[in-house]
Amino acid sequence: MTVSHLYKTAALAALLLLPFLSTSSIAASGDFTQRAEVQQFIDMMVSKHQFERASLTQLLAEAKLKEGIIKAISRPYESKPWYKYRPIFVTKKRIKRGLKFWQDNHATLVRAEEQYGVPPEIITAIIGVESFYGRHKGRYRVLDALTTLGFDYPRRSKFFRSELKHYLLMTREEQIDPLSVKGSYAGAMGTPQFIASSYREYAVDFSDDGKRDLWHNMDDVIGSVANYFRRHGWQHGAPIASQVNTSGEDFKKILNKRLKPKMTLAQIKTHGITFDNEQPNNVPNTIKATLIELQNRSGTEHWLGYQNFYVISRYNHSALYSMAVFQLATELRKQHNDAAEELN
Repeated sequence: MTVSHLYKTAALAALLLLPFLSTSSIAASGDFTQRAEVQQFIDMMVSKHQFERASLTQLLAEAKLKEGIIKAISRPYESKPWYKYRPIFVTKKRIKRGLKFWQDNHATLVRAEEQYGVPPEIITAIIGVESFYGRHKGRYRVLDALTTLGFDYPRRSKFFRSELKHYLLMTREEQIDPLSVKGSYAGAMGTPQFIASSYREYAVDFSDDGKRDLWHNMDDVIGSVANYFRRHGWQHGAPIASQVNTSGEDFKKILNKRLKPKMTLAQIKTHGITFDNEQPNNVPNTIKATLIELQNRSGTEHWLGYQNFYVISRYNHSALYSMAVFQLATELRKQHNDAAEELN
């Protein structure tokens, strides 16, 4: 091979690699606005939602690619077995803090139950699991999180681009600086950790001060969580979950990764399912449920999840999450009632 041929071959190889190197350098620098798909996103926001092109381009140029966000979403807590997941959320410290939260916000929680039908312990447990009652609201800029996941996480890019759209609309509607908001690696915000589409759809001004503030206004936080649950089909006074026993192998046929109840309890019981003690009075044979299996260190445990369990999962589509909220709420209610009895 001649020297001139060698140079020509190297030059051709460099030209062939240029598009990939360019994309890589853009990703490394976080300069999202040079990407074709980001320009298409800007075009959509300008044409459909009347954003000003230059301002939006300048804003998205401020977004930073965060590799830590990709790593975090690739190893969520919900990938852990139940025996490792439960101790993260159902703890003495979280229960103690939850009882204090309940006490401090008693009147608002009562009002939320009256208006939306969601009991105080469920609202308190959600806030406890999501942000430790407002202590942990997230450390990533939401703009960085949603842009990173929208354009560098192909598995769920469609969802996160939609959330980026909602975030830009939300910050415009609520008159919030989009560069100022911090949240989770997935872009969840505030004390209840609402994603942008949920904020726009379910947040309420429960304090009646003309704003929906899910960062500092606990009335708005409580009312918004309660509204979220009611809008997703919460049934006041209905059961949430029951632990059950299994026998034989037939129960494995009805184990369902989807949490929406499909079978009646009467149907489920024909597959070797029985209650630990007597069937609870508020669990009729006509109620629909789904059978859930949780992994312990020494084996498995089985639960029936009803409609309200499914509603909890609308916050996070995981049986582990819903069970942690349910068990934290159960312990909060028990200790709240015990404390009330001691005072009487």
